[in-house]
Amino acid sequence: MKPVQEQMDVIRRGAMEILVEAELEEKLAQSIKTGVPLKIKAGFDPTAPDLHVGHTVLIQKLKQFQDLGHDVHFLIGDFTGMIGDPTGKSETRKPLTREQVLQNAQTYKEQVFKILDPERTKVVFNSSWMGTMSAADLIALAARHTVARMLERDDFNKRFKGQQPIAIHEFLYPLVQGYDSVALKADVELGGTDQKFNLLVGRELQKQEGQRPQTVLTMPLLEGLDGVNKMSKSLNNYIGITEPPKEIFGKAMSVSDELMVRYYELLSDVDLATLERVRDGVAGNPGGMHPMEAKKTLARELVTRFHGPDMARKAEEEFVQQFKQKEVPEDIPVVTLTETEPVWICRLLTEAGLTSSNGEARRLVKQGGVKLDGEKLADASLEIAPRGEHVVQAGKRRFARIVFGKN
Repeated sequence: MKPVQEQMDVIRRGAMEILVEAELEEKLAQSIKTGVPLKIKAGFDPTAPDLHVGHTVLIQKLKQFQDLGHDVHFLIGDFTGMIGDPTGKSETRKPLTREQVLQNAQTYKEQVFKILDPERTKVVFNSSWMGTMSAADLIALAARHTVARMLERDDFNKRFKGQQPIAIHEFLYPLVQGYDSVALKADVELGGTDQKFNLLVGRELQKQEGQRPQTVLTMPLLEGLDGVNKMSKSLNNYIGITEPPKEIFGKAMSVSDELMVRYYELLSDVDLATLERVRDGVAGNPGGMHPMEAKKTLARELVTRFHGPDMARKAEEEFVQQFKQKEVPEDIPVVTLTETEPVWICRLLTEAGLTSSNGEARRLVKQGGVKLDGEKLADASLEIAPRGEHVVQAGKRRFARIVFGKN
């Protein structure tokens, strides 16, 4: 396993809160010392048959723990799904039937293994322990929490003050989710920021059982393609993981530069150094990755994850072709470069015959007169990765198609 601080750097990436960080560092140190991995838990109620990339924020964090050598428990809430998660709801949620839950659970299993390693993932169903509880056991569990504590939850509190109904069974949801952590003896539980109350209930129940309380790690709710609202199918601002490759690629290319950085942070497997290059590119700092290239890389990664590398290449080719048809004249010179190292944008412009010298190229970039794949450049020190194909524009009428080939 990696040293504690190296693991913490990975774990902190994109996280909103870690409660309590010092406890997690102690657990990691003990794990390294004993060689026993931590138990990492995240629960998902199978309330819909298909996932979008917003759902995969937690799954990506699970994968990071998995890559660090820890045991991941992907918990399918087939029992809690029949209660209905009240989180964020202004009215009582309609419970699903057992048949609906099981059908959705099967599709979840198929979809999450596009991210998690099936050989190293333990899929568990909370009906395994909740389904065997007697009525007396459930009453004993309910006795561990007060109504006053439940009303501390923001959504319950708003509904109570607004004189909107709260069904008794909804109070059971946080208790059952918390008891899942007891049953699994979880060391860490992940959840969205809206799940914080439920995650803390798990800590409390573990303390009552004499277990070491789990560390709570909350992840942000991913904004949709509009950059404003939470990603949601009902708002049509989502990227579905079962959508066709062309749709995933095109939607990823449509996000703003600022939102792209957030998607990289929460959805991508790139290392921290690459993430910094993406940030620098958006900020216009020297040495940063150009936003258009960064978007293509992210889109390619997402399509590869859900459909494979061949489909990702095809989706990118179709996107580039569509872009050319809309923005670029058909008859433009093609310049093939056989490079193995990144190419300075000014040298590229000169070698493509678009400028007479590197100095002219530098001035043109600084004046805002150069575009790379339709995006205006501002950084004259930019270096282009030696792969794929790019359309470069100097001024209004000078174009070249740059093709990086092999020696």
